[in-house]
Amino acid sequence: MDLRLVDGDNVLWEDASLDGARTGTDAEGWSNYGGDKVWPSPQDQWETVAARAWPPPEGFDARPYTCNEQNGELVLRSELDPQYGIQTERRLVLAADRPVLTITTTFRKVAGQPVRTGIWVITQLRDPLRVFALLPEHPRLPGGYLQQLGPAPRELSIQGRVLGLARDPGEKSKIGLEAMSLLWVGAGTVLHIDAPERAGDYPDGGCHSEIYTNSDPLPYVELETLGPLTTLESGQETTWTNSYTLSRRSATTPAEEARRAFGC
Repeated sequence: MDLRLVDGDNVLWEDASLDGARTGTDAEGWSNYGGDKVWPSPQDQWETVAARAWPPPEGFDARPYTCNEQNGELVLRSELDPQYGIQTERRLVLAADRPVLTITTTFRKVAGQPVRTGIWVITQLRDPLRVFALLPEHPRLPGGYLQQLGPAPRELSIQGRVLGLARDPGEKSKIGLEAMSLLWVGAGTVLHIDAPERAGDYPDGGCHSEIYTNSDPLPYVELETLGPLTTLESGQETTWTNSYTLSRRSATTPAEEARRAFGC
């Protein structure tokens, strides 16, 4: 729910109207507090498995997690989701010598019939100046991305392998990408999210990541990474790791920040 440099502002978005509330839902019945969260992919499977297309399955998104410290790691564990038969575990580790947070997420199949699913990490961030993705050298997606929701993103540009866009206050938009490296650029802070390169069958037409921009009055964006799909039987598990690197702005423009972060 909170990620910042010691003397900086929180880069994660939070819905302040829900402060202190144990429950609070929007018009679609979703309790969206903000922060970094995890859902099962693909989304078009939810209605079949969880008997509803939206909001997200309760065991992943809308129930408390336990929290314990183990050998320098913060360990969060969900309740068992009754439809998927999966318990989620998230292990958070802060680097000792640099502003890097690593979160390893595990889906552990405990009960029920086998299910084919993947780990989907959603990081909700404050309204940026601009967000970026590093495209593969030879992208398979036509034009480098897949339009998933709404119109094309505001101020979409592709320069070499760097795709950039801005949030549109008036329109929701979402694109799918093959990128495994994403960047959020704010007024004074930069957040770099990296996920591993891993072979496999990816959801949503082969997307390794997705970028969603929300319209007003909730000014946030989502930088999302997706792990490959796996058929889980009882007793099996799958894992996915994101690293989050914070830094202070050092370049004149967001585009230059992206080129420095991506090394291109």
